[in-house]
Amino acid sequence: MQVAIPLYPRFTALDAVGPYTVLAFAPGFTVTFVAAEPGPVTDDKGGLTLEATASYASIPRPDVILVPGGIGTFDALADQALLDWITQAHPHSRWTTSVCSGALLLGAAGLLDGRKATTHWALLEHLATYGAEPVSERTVVEGKIVTAAGVSAGIDMALTLLAQASDVETAQAVQLAIEYDPQPPFNAGSPRTAPAGLAERAIQLIV
Repeated sequence: MQVAIPLYPRFTALDAVGPYTVLAFAPGFTVTFVAAEPGPVTDDKGGLTLEATASYASIPRPDVILVPGGIGTFDALADQALLDWITQAHPHSRWTTSVCSGALLLGAAGLLDGRKATTHWALLEHLATYGAEPVSERTVVEGKIVTAAGVSAGIDMALTLLAQASDVETAQAVQLAIEYDPQPPFNAGSPRTAPAGLAERAIQLIV
């Protein structure tokens, strides 16, 4: 199973690395970071650079497309090479997926029209711009299109995908291998549970 994760300037690191870690642990999966041209790509905090080891042209038909989000998503909406690759690879994929604002790139590629989809809570209503039905859920599966909510939800999405691609036991084994047993110290991970006024402060951290 070949997984391609496109990188673009100012992507969010965990959007890409969380699912990468889940799927790279899975037997029979190969995960490759791709870009228009191979080379380093820096994340949205400017402190982490990942290497795209393959070009879009060299992996035209991956089994899984996994599009991360990030502050750079809004510039990437005008990246025709990226959008063309998503559009052309999608008909041949087994799954086409996104994390966080990566869903906007699926929308811009014309893949979400008439479908339920999710993204980061602060951007959820933007999905309607692309004809999607915004859904406030951690992971949304619509046929072969799978979207995840913000950042850390990519891990949940990748485990969901792995259970479908392999089996539940394999996904559970990977979950145990990476000790994904979240027990956050605060119940503030969603606008539904966060203290009043915290959303505004959180948005200031990501813009």
